[in-house]
Amino acid sequence: MRFGLSVSFEIGKQGERVKRVSFRAFPVRAFKPLTSTESHQGIDRRAYLAAGITVILWASAFPGIRAALQNYTPAHVALIRYVTASLALVVYALFARIRLPRFRDVPGFALLGLIGIAFYNVALNTGEIHVPSAEASFLVASAPIFMAVEAMPFLGERLRVWGWVGIAVSCGGIALITLSQNASFHLDLWALLVLMAAIAQSLYSVGQKPFLTRYTALECTAYAVWAGTLFLLIFSPGLLEELRTAPLPVTLAATYLGIFPGALGYVSWAYALSRLPASTAASFLYLVPIVASGIAWVWLGEVPALFALLGGVFVLVGVILVNTRGRKGTR
Repeated sequence: MRFGLSVSFEIGKQGERVKRVSFRAFPVRAFKPLTSTESHQGIDRRAYLAAGITVILWASAFPGIRAALQNYTPAHVALIRYVTASLALVVYALFARIRLPRFRDVPGFALLGLIGIAFYNVALNTGEIHVPSAEASFLVASAPIFMAVEAMPFLGERLRVWGWVGIAVSCGGIALITLSQNASFHLDLWALLVLMAAIAQSLYSVGQKPFLTRYTALECTAYAVWAGTLFLLIFSPGLLEELRTAPLPVTLAATYLGIFPGALGYVSWAYALSRLPASTAASFLYLVPIVASGIAWVWLGEVPALFALLGGVFVLVGVILVNTRGRKGTR
């Protein structure tokens, strides 16, 4: 079970009103979908709030990574982030009574953790050594384009003409961002690393779909995070020395990545998905690169290049086309 907050009032001996705050337990086996009565009562506002919080948390991860990279290696940033996230999810799982995965599904979750957690984060963090937060967030936002292509052979999904148009538009945007990372407009290998992270994220999302018929979104995420963290432990050597010498604000930035964009972001997203139509919830994700650009400007003083912003717009337009008008369904 999980804890909910119960607030009540009682009258004190002298007639004053005294507020009493207590915790009461209620089941959290799975988030329940809205009923029509609840919708009219405005409870769905919580789902919109959860989706908005998720956008802010996930957007803040991109400048957070840049901040942590000041004193930590890319692999150590990923390790700190996911050790923290794993511990937070363990605590949550104990209260939420998350089921253990079936033994036959363990290899699949291990592969998802390797690709979608370990490789994704090491590639993204390494790329962000030189790629600013805004550009990195726009490149990662292209993941649905790769998902659409991968879903054809693996899931039997088909694309309409508008889907291919969207892919072409997004690819043009990716090219602009990748080429704009240096003044001579040559292909930038650091940006390609971020793009590889986006491809890893798309493979993770496509690979996760079959498991979502047997597990909740939060359960799938928790299993993958725990598996990915085990793979990241190979980068443990040297971490203690970096922890000892790194300034406290930098270590806090790395820890923040695990607690907020990591654990809390996954929980709030699972709640939003359980209370909103999938298309409505997914539409919030288009805001992540835009919010990331704003946070990076305030936090790090980063101002994205004009061509990178233009490329980002193309990426988002292409993704929207694919997600809204591009799919035919399964064969």
